[in-house]
Amino acid sequence: MHDEPAATATGLDAEQQVVDTLYGRLDTLRDEAEERLADIRRQGPSGSPQNRSERDAFATLYEDRIGQLDAVEDRLCFGRLDMIDGETLYVGRIGLSDAEHAPLLTDWRAPAARAFYSATAAAPSGVMNRRHLTTRGRTVTAVEDDVLDVEALRAAGREGSLAGEGALLAALDARRTGRMGDIVATIQAEQDAVIRAPMEGALVVQGGPGTGKTAVALHRAAFLLYHHRERLASRGVLLIGPSRQFLRYIDHVLPSLGETGAVSTTLEGLVKGVTIAGVESDAVARIKGRSDMAGVIKRAVRERQRVPRTDQTVRLDGRPVVIRRSDIRDAQARARRDGRPHNEARATFAKDMIGRLTAQLAEQLEHVEADDRMELEREVRDNRSIRVAINLCWLPITPAQLLKDLFSKPHLLDNAAPRLSASDRDLLLRPTSAPFTDADVPLLDEAAELLGDMPNGSPRPDASALTTEEVEYAKEVLETFGDGGMVTAEALASRMREGSTRLTVAERASADRTWTYGHVVVDEAQELSPMAWRMLSRRCPTRSFTIVGDVAQTSSAAGTTWWPEAMDPLFGGTWNLRELTVSYRIPAQVAQAAQSFAKAVGLPVSELSAARDVDDAVAFHRVDASSLVDASARRASHRLEELASSGGGLVAVIAPEGLHADLRAALGDSDVEVIGALASKGLEFDAVVVVDPAAIAARAGDLYVALTRPTRHLDIVHTGTLPPGLEG
Repeated sequence: MHDEPAATATGLDAEQQVVDTLYGRLDTLRDEAEERLADIRRQGPSGSPQNRSERDAFATLYEDRIGQLDAVEDRLCFGRLDMIDGETLYVGRIGLSDAEHAPLLTDWRAPAARAFYSATAAAPSGVMNRRHLTTRGRTVTAVEDDVLDVEALRAAGREGSLAGEGALLAALDARRTGRMGDIVATIQAEQDAVIRAPMEGALVVQGGPGTGKTAVALHRAAFLLYHHRERLASRGVLLIGPSRQFLRYIDHVLPSLGETGAVSTTLEGLVKGVTIAGVESDAVARIKGRSDMAGVIKRAVRERQRVPRTDQTVRLDGRPVVIRRSDIRDAQARARRDGRPHNEARATFAKDMIGRLTAQLAEQLEHVEADDRMELEREVRDNRSIRVAINLCWLPITPAQLLKDLFSKPHLLDNAAPRLSASDRDLLLRPTSAPFTDADVPLLDEAAELLGDMPNGSPRPDASALTTEEVEYAKEVLETFGDGGMVTAEALASRMREGSTRLTVAERASADRTWTYGHVVVDEAQELSPMAWRMLSRRCPTRSFTIVGDVAQTSSAAGTTWWPEAMDPLFGGTWNLRELTVSYRIPAQVAQAAQSFAKAVGLPVSELSAARDVDDAVAFHRVDASSLVDASARRASHRLEELASSGGGLVAVIAPEGLHADLRAALGDSDVEVIGALASKGLEFDAVVVVDPAAIAARAGDLYVALTRPTRHLDIVHTGTLPPGLEG
């Protein structure tokens, strides 16, 4: 925005005028999109198929645009930059221009806005003053200046405060709501450097609890979608979270940043048609997570391509046809040669075998014409004994059935896993009726990759790049409709190709197991096994990843406690490590207690400094074992009452699974959440009561997670035995 009286003034009233102008423009754009959408809907489904496709494409784009404008309503503008050269820029969630295309609001991701996050007094980047605007609804409630060049500010005839942490501290002190808040207004310099890092290769972000890893990952996804729109719009960004609960917690963050092009799911969500309901031992999970299980699955698939022990003779109208073992081997070799998956290559094998058997039958007849040969081939194909024999040699199978058979039949497992020890194979065996587990998910995906679709499966959507002709035609349509710049030709061409189905990227990707994404974001990445990483690498052949986690919080037996161990086999030398070192969420006392425990038990913790102190943030409560549940419930209820008296907030009790039912009964209808340490990963609460920490510490990483969930108060209820580092 250019320097104007309202922009250079320092009071709330002047900033309110600017914010009113911005919201006025937002309303205008929304009204225009709604009017255009209403016009298209009034036209109805008449016209040629091409006309209908064009209207559907426009309608979907306007719907998306309206959704985007609605999503950025809260805190539309949150900052201002006063430059030394006299220019003033307002920074917000999206970019806005007036009717004459003069800039009004700069998108936080734009290069011009970078100084809002990175400029310092030592390196002001041409900024003399950075202003934080606090809004409630559409009302400006406070402004705070961060002076970076005092002399330049005075030369401009203005004064300002040297303090600039109020906006950050206010955000940190805000009560939890049960949904993750974005940090777009308060991104710190080390976080901004990660968000704006190049997209190529894999970026690993290591950070302790409260450093904003998840928020940084989400803002990075929004940043990449903004700067690499053409590359990512058609392929999408895949966001992998640790649980459905976690995905619900973060589901509104990207839309609030103006982006809807990301597909959020769990690893389980990438494998369709299978329910994950089982739990298995760490020992079994560790075996299944090893990379050499890929070879086991490959041999299990190959085992379905069998050669009978003897030749088999079948009679057709009294004439013998021999299903020779040599022919079967040759036909199987030819079917494998083109590299297609097992179920899809079966058709090639069957066709080859039918051709060989038809040739045998024709040799027994004289002067076989083309029509006669077709009839002979039909006789061979329709013969039940031949169909059974061919199926037994190359039987179509689903990934689920392959795994059920593999882990329930010792002879199949022995053949598929000769390199595993006998004791490991014994651990893997289970009944056919046993439910699938989390550790089975990558194995099911590996099997799906090798097996392919079952015969008569639905075709995969076409995801090829747009042609020049498609884009040029979309430009002609835009000129005809006179859209006014609200829709790009590329976006319209993509929508028109989809036709009347109007599928989003998420819907198209969900329907296609082989869909590959332009970028993948992985949260809680330390939990992933080598097989899980293999599964994700198939989703992004370009190996463009953002990977966030904390190796000190690893709970999975197949996870990693050292990034090179997981990254080197997958990315070689194309991955980089960045560290976040400041904890903004957890108070200093909580961070100290958690770090003391982690170091005492040898967890690979990162150095961590807390951004704030909270009085009496940590309290220990020793109780008798008989009163553990009641004392914990009373402490949680007390914290809930405290928070309610000062504006509200969230309270959680983190306890061993065996205590959950009794704790819920003791709490009654309370709003306190009872949760396990593993399920709490990635979540945050105003107050947390950790129950029986010695029991939770059976997995050291689990207790470290539990101790680092509160933003204000941590109560530790114990029966006298405390884990190392927490004593005293």
